[in-house]
Amino acid sequence: MQRLLDYILSNRNTFLFGILLLISLTLTFRSHSYHQSKVFNSSRWLTGNVYQISNNLTSYFDLREANEVLLEENRLLRNQLFNQQNGPQENTDSENWSFEVIGGVVINNSYNSPNNYITINKGKKHGLVQDMGVITSKGLLGIVENTSLNFATVQSLLNTKSIINAKIKNTNYFGSLTWDTENYNEVQLVDIPKSVPLVVGDTIVTGGMSSIFPENIPIGVIKKYDLNTSKSFYTIDVGLFNDMANLNAIYVIKSRYRREQIQLENSTRNAN
Repeated sequence: MQRLLDYILSNRNTFLFGILLLISLTLTFRSHSYHQSKVFNSSRWLTGNVYQISNNLTSYFDLREANEVLLEENRLLRNQLFNQQNGPQENTDSENWSFEVIGGVVINNSYNSPNNYITINKGKKHGLVQDMGVITSKGLLGIVENTSLNFATVQSLLNTKSIINAKIKNTNYFGSLTWDTENYNEVQLVDIPKSVPLVVGDTIVTGGMSSIFPENIPIGVIKKYDLNTSKSFYTIDVGLFNDMANLNAIYVIKSRYRREQIQLENSTRNAN
């Protein structure tokens, strides 16, 4: 206590000046409306900025929850979209849907090797098995290759082993989607006959000729094309809608009747 008193006494002139300054400022602001308005405006500006910073911090910490809510809403919408065949009124019962959509997130991604894979945070306990299709909100991504209890690896479109049925949108011209390893944002559509009229900018979508993907899932657009004269087929460079170097939310597509379809087709082949 004695030290505090000694400190105050040794700096009494400074304290006295501060008290007098405060009194003078108070008298000035009270007697002049101009100064009052300045103080009011300054305090309002300071308060507004404090509220803005507080709101930004709250929004940042709420962002993960908001993203999860958005992912779930998109999952439900895609469930309905993929199961609309003859109109939504005939697909209100989810037990009769052909496809089920499972939401997830990319936790690891490669895109600069000949055979690239993506790891997602969903696995066997979420119902994932081999050969399920994987997409994003922008378009096609790949096919589930291996699963553990909590995770799965996805064979990316950027994989030399990947072959996916695709077509030119609004037509019945089908081909196979492959990758030549040259550009991580482009894949190739092959086996399109030279008689097909092509236009740069045409959209490429899934063909629906497999049991993995529903028809008409976006893939990309035609960037350029070359004609293989020896085989009479085009090789088409397709610019992907997905940025394959920047992936986050994904959707896994479970085809409920895939096993039944494959068993029937195998039985038919074996019978012949």
